[in-house]
Amino acid sequence: MRSPAQTHPAGAPWRNWSGLEEATPSRVETPASVAAVVEAVRRAREDGTSVKMAGTGHSFTAIAAPEHALLRPEGLTGILDVDREAMTVTARAGTPLKDLNLALERLGLSLHNMGDIAEQTLAGATSTGTHGTGGTAAGLAAQLAGLELVTGTGEVLRASATENPDVLDVARVGLGALGILTSLTFHVEPLFVVEAHEQPMTWDRALASYDEMVAAAHHVDMYWFPHTDAMVVKQNVRTDLEPGEQEPPSRLAAWWEDDFVSNTVFGGLCRVGSRAPGLVPRINRLAGHALSERRYSDLAHRVFVSPRRVRFREMEYAVPREVGLDVLRECRRVIEASDWRIAFPVEIRTAPADDVPLSTSYGRDSLYLAFHVPADTDHRAYFGGLEPLLREAGGRPHWGKVHTRTAADLAPAYDRFDDYLALRDRLDPDRVFTNAHLRRVLGD
Repeated sequence: MRSPAQTHPAGAPWRNWSGLEEATPSRVETPASVAAVVEAVRRAREDGTSVKMAGTGHSFTAIAAPEHALLRPEGLTGILDVDREAMTVTARAGTPLKDLNLALERLGLSLHNMGDIAEQTLAGATSTGTHGTGGTAAGLAAQLAGLELVTGTGEVLRASATENPDVLDVARVGLGALGILTSLTFHVEPLFVVEAHEQPMTWDRALASYDEMVAAAHHVDMYWFPHTDAMVVKQNVRTDLEPGEQEPPSRLAAWWEDDFVSNTVFGGLCRVGSRAPGLVPRINRLAGHALSERRYSDLAHRVFVSPRRVRFREMEYAVPREVGLDVLRECRRVIEASDWRIAFPVEIRTAPADDVPLSTSYGRDSLYLAFHVPADTDHRAYFGGLEPLLREAGGRPHWGKVHTRTAADLAPAYDRFDDYLALRDRLDPDRVFTNAHLRRVLGD
């Protein structure tokens, strides 16, 4: 008897959020159980084909692109278990991060840290090394206490500190190449309130005070507008306020700053800049001063996460923290010496070292530099012009964002790359989960 799974007509193309990658799977299913995932994997193995569980497509690369069968995540969502003694929460792997945040809020719980977008599935976000800024753990994967996956042989394998700990160690950032994640267990904290301070700042002042700000605030995020000296700096500090005591921005203020200015106005300015590149420096000066200084407090996930309706392409590198600001200065020098017209700000964040073997912050404190262009803009000259500089500085590319690196030059960047490859050989010996992108970054 077949396990429950909804089957969809083949032939409809899969596209990622940015529109940069697409594929046409031969079969599409929405499994509603672990057993249905097992069946799909075993079928692919028997047929000598591959199967991918795609999330919401927020990776800018083809890391999740299906070559044969595509599994959709919508049937594997929701909270499975809450352990208040261990302070862990287990959720199905297809759960969007935004839904987990709301469910945790209702439970009086929170993740420690997260990125500024919450549309991704839990599996997709952890598998590609999604991260926030600051804190004691920036990456989602560093907050994992356990996971369950279906291996390339169809085995259901659970991993935690006490069960298959070697798998948990490596598979926290698994790139979708070790198995199909079916559930994830996160370390959580009591729900907490963050005070946000957002302000315009000049380039010189922001860089001169950056280390001081990072030391004083739990989470610091900066945006530099190319062709200008304009920065926007966000400093978030955990408070002793109880949930319910926070003072969030009014609905009007939140709509104006986070929706209208940051999305509607910014999107319009990007469209103008795409049509008239010569106007980009003036547009960036305007955009850099459009957001006014403000302070407010709110629940952590409401502060960390922002709506993002303007679609873009992105390259992000983690460089060693101690050289990070110098690398940023050199990137500015290259941009100013070029004829590029960059309408999107450069984002600057930090992360403490973690112990996840394929995390971009493995073994070292990192500074993240993220470069963007509108989704309809050719990114190759800009990203390609900066990538050698970032690589030379010891940078590691975000696994879910645009880069040109291959297995040959990624392996030296990670002390435990061979450990990862050995686990891949063990869990997916027949390469049931491979695709062209994974063959490039991991080899065959």
